[in-house]
Amino acid sequence: MLGKGKVQKEAITELRAIPEDNQFRVQALELVYNLLSTLDARKDLENEDNELLMELSPLYTKKLETATQQGQRLMLESMLQVKFALGDSPAEPEGVGELNQIIDALMQLPALESAQLIMQLSREEILERFK
Repeated sequence: MLGKGKVQKEAITELRAIPEDNQFRVQALELVYNLLSTLDARKDLENEDNELLMELSPLYTKKLETATQQGQRLMLESMLQVKFALGDSPAEPEGVGELNQIIDALMQLPALESAQLIMQLSREEILERFK
């Protein structure tokens, strides 16, 4: 990644080819994000540094989007668990799965609308609306 020209382009191509759930890719991307932050903060970037920034920015953006979606999903799961007291009783594991099925649909809505629906509707109304 810190090489120049062709070597750098090959490194970026190899990084993109690594499966997203591979631990090596995750760790390499963390280092890349640190590099991007450093480069982005500099005012006197060379042409090659600008090119590197442009090449790596989509990887960084995708990682941010994924993290945002994971956070939104976790928040919705937590709200549903609190509202419907899920997890308090081991006798109701199917209830958790049932509500998890609608989380994807809730994630398609604006965050405020999802939160309002969870707070206002009953369990049955939510299940009916999103089944």
